[in-house]
Amino acid sequence: MSQTRTYPLAEAVRAAYRAGEDDETMDPLVVVDENGQPLGRIQDGDYVIFYDIRGEREIELTESFVAQEFSHFEREPITTHWATMIEYQAGLVDHVAFAPLGVVQDTLSETVSKAGLRQVKIVESEKSVHVSFFLNGKRNDPFPGEERRFIPSLEFEGYWPPPQMRADAVADAAIDALRDPEYDLIVVNWANTDVIGHSEDAQAIKTAVSTVDTQLGRVLEVAKEMGVVVLVTADHGTVEKWYYEDGSIDTGHTDSPVPLVLIAPQWPDAGVRSGGTLADVAPTVLDVLGVAKPAAMTGTSMLTGKANQARNRVALLILDGWGARDDTWGNLILEADTPVMDAAQRDYPSTTIEAAGEAVGLPNTVPNRPGKTVGNSEVGHMHLGAGRVVPSDRLRIERAIADGSFSENPAFRWAMDGARRDGTRLHLVGIISFYSSHGSVEHLKALLRMADQIGVPEVYVHGMLGRRGEKPESGAIYVGDIEAECEKLGTGQFVSLIGRFWSLDREHNWDRIEKSYRWLVSGAGRPVPAS
Repeated sequence: MSQTRTYPLAEAVRAAYRAGEDDETMDPLVVVDENGQPLGRIQDGDYVIFYDIRGEREIELTESFVAQEFSHFEREPITTHWATMIEYQAGLVDHVAFAPLGVVQDTLSETVSKAGLRQVKIVESEKSVHVSFFLNGKRNDPFPGEERRFIPSLEFEGYWPPPQMRADAVADAAIDALRDPEYDLIVVNWANTDVIGHSEDAQAIKTAVSTVDTQLGRVLEVAKEMGVVVLVTADHGTVEKWYYEDGSIDTGHTDSPVPLVLIAPQWPDAGVRSGGTLADVAPTVLDVLGVAKPAAMTGTSMLTGKANQARNRVALLILDGWGARDDTWGNLILEADTPVMDAAQRDYPSTTIEAAGEAVGLPNTVPNRPGKTVGNSEVGHMHLGAGRVVPSDRLRIERAIADGSFSENPAFRWAMDGARRDGTRLHLVGIISFYSSHGSVEHLKALLRMADQIGVPEVYVHGMLGRRGEKPESGAIYVGDIEAECEKLGTGQFVSLIGRFWSLDREHNWDRIEKSYRWLVSGAGRPVPAS
């Protein structure tokens, strides 16, 4: 009777699950030889392909290897050669496989600035990059007349912050801006629903949703008092679809639409049309402001019957992760106490707009899975600001795999040819997930096939686990899948694994990054026998 093949790292992950560990915070696992020595460590002269996409959480780990000036912890005296799937930060590495298409011009923020108006962005530091870099079309610096008020996120023990986070402080800053007539555009983001929505704590999630609703109510009262027109929307969905079809918890983003509510009591005849997308929000804001839409914006205003006024102020309120779905099963938005949002959607013009798939530059189909590609905060904020569809890195990568140009990519060839020529090792580092916003195992498999074709002699895989958007214990399945792929190809060995909490940081928690560095270089972690 044949037995199912088992693989060492996949079995180690299952053992970690049984011991109470989860994917996100899993301590490092390192495959060792018969003498207990870690296999496949990153050494002097080695080549590394960091195949993650998205980018902002990948900067710190990359810096720890490639930065010339680095003072956060002591590094080993080695030189490594890095290529990245996309550009994580301008100038960070020389070899980028899918270079940026360039800064998106004529965004909402740029157009408002050129009109001589003032704007302010308000958000917790947890999401600061989204209302600055992404909303501004991948531009870091503020435009003339643009201010940014980043509320420092709470320091806390453990992985999840309190569900209230700093929502009250965000609302306080929004109220101050609303009371200042100098601000023409006020952009506010509440991060609670998205951040806490990735947990498996239903009560904490409902508290987060209700907290946002309460603080939204405070801001709406002042907006009405000051005569400021309000648009309430979101960047993507999460907890409105909290279960998979089999009843297991889905901690990831969704393909649901998001709400769009127009609150403008001074315009009794105004309304919103149906059939919109996130790319229509920027033209809508400009319509309220009375600013002409630039030709580059192909989105169209959602407003109908707007009254003409000389000067309107507008607040764009983003309820991060607040999806729209009528079905009550597994819908934590509907289960939470949300009297403010309920009343707003009942009493004012309201609709839903698309926030996933091709509407936001993502693939409209997911291989081997039903539904379109789910939205995320980066793509969501990009489209809220761009006012047009911007092709995503994921879409470009998957088209390249499909047409064969992926295997001819100059950055990948540089790394693989270099490792073969120099007699050194090639390391593939990145997320181990079917469809995380940080990447896909399908991208990793394409790299392994390419390395096999080129004949790279030593190839090692170092993976990062994350549960978001995956079924319970799916990490072990993906790990085994990659181990099986390496065995089938006869190329590559999956030698180490770590929870993404330690490796994909963006808040300068350098102790976490050092732990990941030691994992990659020294093999610091729980030993896993190779066989």
